Amino acid sequence: MTLSRFDFPPGFVFGAATAAYQIEGSGFGGCGPCHWDSFAATPGNVVRAEDGARACDHYHRWPDDLDLLKAANLDAYRFSTSWARVMPDGVNVNPEGIDFYDRLVDGMLARGLRPFQTLYHWEMPSALADRGGWTNRDTCFRFADFAETITRRLGDRVASVATINEPWCVAWLSHFMGVHAPGLRDIRAAARAMHHILLAHGVATERMRGMGQKNLGIVLNFDHAQAASDSAEDQMAAARWDGIFNRWFIEGITRQTYPEVVLEGLAPHMPKGWQDDMALIGQPLDWLGVNYYTRHLLAHDPKAPWPHLRDVPGPLAKTQMGWEIYPQGLQGFLTRMARDYVGQLPIYVTENGMANADELQDGFVSDQIREDFVFSHLAATRQAIAEGANVQGFFYWSLLDNYEWAEGYEKRFGLVHVDFDTLARTPKSSYHALSRALARND
Repeated sequence: MTLSRFDFPPGFVFGAATAAYQIEGSGFGGCGPCHWDSFAATPGNVVRAEDGARACDHYHRWPDDLDLLKAANLDAYRFSTSWARVMPDGVNVNPEGIDFYDRLVDGMLARGLRPFQTLYHWEMPSALADRGGWTNRDTCFRFADFAETITRRLGDRVASVATINEPWCVAWLSHFMGVHAPGLRDIRAAARAMHHILLAHGVATERMRGMGQKNLGIVLNFDHAQAASDSAEDQMAAARWDGIFNRWFIEGITRQTYPEVVLEGLAPHMPKGWQDDMALIGQPLDWLGVNYYTRHLLAHDPKAPWPHLRDVPGPLAKTQMGWEIYPQGLQGFLTRMARDYVGQLPIYVTENGMANADELQDGFVSDQIREDFVFSHLAATRQAIAEGANVQGFFYWSLLDNYEWAEGYEKRFGLVHVDFDTLARTPKSSYHALSRALARND
């Protein structure tokens, strides 16, 4: 199904998203080291030990990249501001870094693009990582200092501010599973990070709201958790995964509680007095960001430690990441968030996209599979709107092929192909298809 912008409500926002470390290049502009630099430098953590030192060189090429957004008929750009660039030691301001984001926001506005800012997309300054990072409660207050500093410079011009991108990745994937920086596999560290990342959101939100900043939200990622069979054991495994991945963060914010099915495993490892933080965590949101990519089939595994589960390969078509393509999951989460948690609060699809082994041939990249992916997920979004969810925008991930964290430069999510040797940009067929769909009649 090919949709156009006219199939969505008036004012619906179409955009593309990126993250600072994945595209900017951290080896210049006074940027300080972050925990991703050290994680990538540790053998075995990242494909080919690649890092974000150069990435897509967006730091120098941003005008051309913003031109790509405008030429695609997009309305908005979701970008992140690197903590390590703005405050290389986590405390003191780097004028060159904050000036870069000043120019970037002005560049968006000059092109008629709405700036959707994300404060933290995983760049923990190494100086703070050395003191425990998200396992250290003090980091939450240093993050609020960063939020205040960057908001004083940019807050008058951005359309919205998200505090944290994907706290599940920040906390669980990085401290329990060890897949992302800092690469820990420690349930005590994970429990603290699961709580502190939400406390950081709460403290920063309070600080910015006290400054009069409007349109404050958070970006949560969701994974459709489905039992691999009808057995009671597999159903419980799926419930645990749903609790860890999907319920912990949204319920912490909107209900000021954590799911009992998760506390069964994490409660002994939580920081002392965590209950006293829940009111601060539970401040009202102005909007909710939903990131969605795939589903997982879960089976009970009695031999595995808590949470006693394992993935079961599913039968659906898969992306280059091995993730099943399941657009119904996006529709489900959008309606679930509206029904169970946020009511008529504005919801944005802040990330949705797929990796594909795209190849440049004769100056052209054909990625029909991505075109089908994008429009099937747009259709799922439209259906959720028809069912009453107040969805106000959709951001594709990502504008550019980029540094895909532990996958290095191996996996390509972009609408625009990047040659990582020459850094030449080539819009893919999906970019052109989306551009046509978003064209206006004026």
